[in-house]
Amino acid sequence: MGWMEEFQRVLSSRGVAVASIPGKGRGLVTTRDFSPGEVIICQEPYASAPNKASVWLVCDACFSSNHVKRCSACRVACYCGPTCQKSEWKLHQVECKALVALSDERRKMLTPTIRLIVRLILRAKLQQDQVIPASETNNYDLIKALESHISAVGEDQLVLYAQMANLVSLVLPSLNLDLKEISHNFSKLSCNAHTICDAELRPIGTGLFPIVSMINHSCVPNSVLIFEGNVAHVRATEPIPKNTEVLISYIETASTKEKRQSELKQYFFTCTCSRCLKSYSEEDAYLEGYRCSDDKCTGVSHFLSDQRAFICQQCGTARDALGVERIKSGAIQLSEKASTAVSTGNYTEAFSIYKAIEQVECDLYHPFSLNLLKTRENLLKMAMELKDWESALTYCRLTIEAYQRVYPAIHPMIGLQFYTCGKIKWLLEYTDDALISYTKAADILRITHGTTSPFMRELLASLEEARAEASYKHSSRERDVD
Repeated sequence: MGWMEEFQRVLSSRGVAVASIPGKGRGLVTTRDFSPGEVIICQEPYASAPNKASVWLVCDACFSSNHVKRCSACRVACYCGPTCQKSEWKLHQVECKALVALSDERRKMLTPTIRLIVRLILRAKLQQDQVIPASETNNYDLIKALESHISAVGEDQLVLYAQMANLVSLVLPSLNLDLKEISHNFSKLSCNAHTICDAELRPIGTGLFPIVSMINHSCVPNSVLIFEGNVAHVRATEPIPKNTEVLISYIETASTKEKRQSELKQYFFTCTCSRCLKSYSEEDAYLEGYRCSDDKCTGVSHFLSDQRAFICQQCGTARDALGVERIKSGAIQLSEKASTAVSTGNYTEAFSIYKAIEQVECDLYHPFSLNLLKTRENLLKMAMELKDWESALTYCRLTIEAYQRVYPAIHPMIGLQFYTCGKIKWLLEYTDDALISYTKAADILRITHGTTSPFMRELLASLEEARAEASYKHSSRERDVD
């Protein structure tokens, strides 16, 4: 039995199979029904590396941020304790010798991407030499089977891949490396790797998950990819019947069709989901839309070049294009000032500037526009930095309203925002309201995140605490009435 047959046998035991999908190539299809919240695929990375911001802050083995210490020899690898260090030792002892031998100049060239490929090569070599185990779902054959799309890569990018392959050979001079194969692996990485995020969807690294990479994209997915440490979990977000393709989103879906298609170009395909088949939707109009200059109208204005004006599609009111551009230019300048204030830790000034931007954008954009949403997200962050909980609550509620319009009902962003809202309400001692928000957060995040991670245990503990406090307060009020 060949490796692919063994691989399909293991997948079959998990309720999925690799299949040929018309117009897409290979994809993952269910061989049984899945319910919302069920794990479809759980996979450790074949190779992974923390991103630049997380270097020395997370464990190389599990991506935990607790009690992380650097390797005393190479001063590059980090581990959270003896268990993780021991689990990585057979690979890292080879990597460590290579890193120690590097000059300071070459060590500066060791980007997270270079290190990820170094670790991939070492894992493949050690598996080949039977120093570390391989399995049906963890072997280099799965990496070789991934699409590189190298024939579609531009000349400049090919040169860059070749240069990066040379850097890898300098890190691993003792190995007889195939530079062409390494270049292909860099190309595979660019269109198959996944950004590893923490439970709150903050990027912390990159990993190559060969089974997850077989799952195709949709802007209307039926599943979600969430990480626990650096382990990928694909969970169903809706009932998925047998013989249905498993679909996740590779990109941020809260954007217009034009932007989504642009971001998907790096994966070398054009999305044909139900959202992308629409030539121009009302959804896009709101996401990028300008409000009507008539305050009584709720319509969206579009730019008409022949009239050199923004015309409301509902009432026909015109808005001068030059005036709109002046307002946009002013908002951009204010945004740059706000970014400077944030970078220097002057959150009070940043909050004030973002408030001014919000005022300008409320006059310019439709209430559901992404530009206004982004500004309100920044206002929420600044209010929380300043511990201005009432303002934070205001902007948290506004962002939830927007999220519920741009995301499906079961989406981690909505769940996380309800969780934030619950924590703010709890700090303000709005116990009953906090309980409502925690409950809504848990209802969504149980499906997207499961229930066993430290993050979810903390949320469920907060929910129980709020429920107990609310029950105690209600009982006390009833006793007072009696």
